[in-house]
Amino acid sequence: MALVLSVSGSPSASSRTGRLLRHLDQRLAAQGHEVVPLDVRTIPAEALLGADFRHPAIVEATGLFARADGVVVGTPVYKASYSGVLKALLDLLPQYALGGKTVLPLATGGSVAHVLAIDYALRPVLNSMGAAHIVQGWFTLDKDITVGEDGTLTLAPAAADALVPVVDRFSAALLGRAPVLAAAS
Repeated sequence: MALVLSVSGSPSASSRTGRLLRHLDQRLAAQGHEVVPLDVRTIPAEALLGADFRHPAIVEATGLFARADGVVVGTPVYKASYSGVLKALLDLLPQYALGGKTVLPLATGGSVAHVLAIDYALRPVLNSMGAAHIVQGWFTLDKDITVGEDGTLTLAPAAADALVPVVDRFSAALLGRAPVLAAAS
């Protein structure tokens, strides 16, 4: 199948965004895709903030983007935009790092007022980086994501139901075919 790079743009180790991405990674893997997770917060700050293109972590991240067929980009929404740590990484990638790739943008946040951050903040950057196809992204409210003490993720039923077709459309786009939509009951 396809190689998918799953990028969490959250600066937090206990991020709902990161946990949501890892949950969705399992669905993509079950569909036969090879999924490689990348938590931007694990890249040394001095490499990101110092724009050290030659730092081994930046070189490795650049290589992951180059090898991927598709990229899932997840970010918490801060101040009506995607995270600064994600911005720092995207700024260090080659101009057309997403050239020829299918991309799924996802965001999490505390208010529906941030829903448009995907289309008005993140999508233009992904487009400028040459993404061949940006599938319709999805915003999930923080209140719909619960992380148990053992680290297990639970999604509110409506959020879980909404994310299934989003991930399936991304998977279908990776394979170059139209998604199969469930017949109305």
